[in-house]
Amino acid sequence: MTKLVVVDRQGSEHEIDVANGISVMEAIRDNGFDELLALCGGCCSCATCHVYIDPVSADNIPAISDDENDLLDSSDNRNANSRLSCQVQISDALAGARVTIAPED
Repeated sequence: MTKLVVVDRQGSEHEIDVANGISVMEAIRDNGFDELLALCGGCCSCATCHVYIDPVSADNIPAISDDENDLLDSSDNRNANSRLSCQVQISDALAGARVTIAPED
């Protein structure tokens, strides 16, 4: 299990334990955060699972793909730490990472 800190849209922090190998989107959804819509279910075809990964942890995950980058371009809330949570897999490299749910577009 890996610990992840999820910051909801109200700014409250929640520490959750998640299994390695699932996506950050699945981890957030499965822990009851209804504000992360994830309408496409993790197929990288929408941007409704937009999160901000803390900069320290962002260095430990694979680079953004062209498809993910294109989808994030459609968000008014994109910043340098933006990722689609469906495209980031939980691993030991994310232990203790702080993930903030982005505002809804």
